[in-house]
Amino acid sequence: MSERARIDLNADAGESFGPWRMGSDEALFPSLTSVNLACGFHAGDPGTIRRTVELAVAHDVAVGAHPGFPDRVGFGRRDLRVTPDELHDDVLYQLGALEAFVRTVGRRLHHVKPHGAMHHLLVRDADAADAVARAIASFDRSLPFVVLAGPAGSVMRRAAEAYDLPVVLEAFPDRGYLADGRLAPRDRPGAIVHHPDEVAERAVAIATRGAIDALDGGTVPVAADTLCIHGDTPTAAATALAVRRALDDAGVDVAAF
Repeated sequence: MSERARIDLNADAGESFGPWRMGSDEALFPSLTSVNLACGFHAGDPGTIRRTVELAVAHDVAVGAHPGFPDRVGFGRRDLRVTPDELHDDVLYQLGALEAFVRTVGRRLHHVKPHGAMHHLLVRDADAADAVARAIASFDRSLPFVVLAGPAGSVMRRAAEAYDLPVVLEAFPDRGYLADGRLAPRDRPGAIVHHPDEVAERAVAIATRGAIDALDGGTVPVAADTLCIHGDTPTAAATALAVRRALDDAGVDVAAF
């Protein structure tokens, strides 16, 4: 008997701030098995963090940290000039802030996944990736570091392995891939997959075959431990539900890694 496929389903969460709302965590969480929770730098505030942690516990969803640059105005999507030491300290600070709320409900942090411009920096800058991996290791060496599946995540993966951090590979069923394993640029036709059923079909392909059709022809291997649904789109809740149902119907065990 062949072993059943298993995969985690995640989304970014807790990215509201005061009266300003981002996404619909309440509608998303029932379909997910883990979340990446903003730590107050690029988005979120103490009240949002507390409420989102409580919501995650209510739905038995694992809570990971989603640290970003201190840039609420730009939602953490603008490049900031930071030194490796500054990056280390910013990430360590955010992990501690989120852990304080997670501990109050009897849980522990589940993983770390950098946000936005910080994430893009780590993909291309070995010193930055090392700084973040060092911060995670100094906080808790058992915390998994979520990195891009495929060649695009190689710099982050090497940094994680240098500090003996567990590595979790992430794929995006709602994004187009190129034959070399990179995510297609967002301005390329097909780079963003909008229809929930199509995203669900792609999620099943990644979970069961470890491969997906490439925009520029052929198929590309995408071995992943977790699938990310972008939670800031109008169809996010419908997409997450369609993906969860499709994975269940395909016999895939959907569970936190």
